[in-house]
Amino acid sequence: MKSFWLCAVPLFVAVDAIGLAPLFVALTKELDAARRRRLIFESSCTAALVAILFVWGGPALLRSLGITIADFMIAGGILLLTIALHDLFGGRRGQRWVDPESLGAVPLGVPLMTGPAVLATAILLTNLHGRWIVSVAIAANMVLAGLIFAVAEPFTHALGRTGVKIISKLASMLLAAIAVMLIRKGVAEFIVSLGIGGSQ
Repeated sequence: MKSFWLCAVPLFVAVDAIGLAPLFVALTKELDAARRRRLIFESSCTAALVAILFVWGGPALLRSLGITIADFMIAGGILLLTIALHDLFGGRRGQRWVDPESLGAVPLGVPLMTGPAVLATAILLTNLHGRWIVSVAIAANMVLAGLIFAVAEPFTHALGRTGVKIISKLASMLLAAIAVMLIRKGVAEFIVSLGIGGSQ
């Protein structure tokens, strides 16, 4: 159970469903309730499938490219830190207007719900906790994201624009801290692999 939460919390931050809720409302405000429910199902399934496939196929891809886990931890940490800093000081990630008929899979499912932050977090957690527990955590997070989207309109109205922005900024700060931790662990693992450091 502890491993599940250690995977679920960083993934929840990476998905940032609360931060995406206002964007979901804006993209679907012209749709009826039935179509909105279909989009939630499509986006959640697409996001979960892409992330889980990456969890199971990503390590083999990295090995074929000669990329070590330490390399990926450092690069992934830098990427997550960049995304977090962009969210903290810039605009929302991937905001754009699209055809309502296609937005369930793209862009809601990928790259908004499952984007670089989720893929990098998932592959790093896989190295620490294993594929099965990360896959379950991904599935749980996508179900939770779907539930958040389902109540997004009254939720965002209740919190207000300022409340949603505060929660999103706090999530980005936590993601930045996770990114620094990953960079630190990647550098430590790289040093140990060179034989110039002791056991961790």
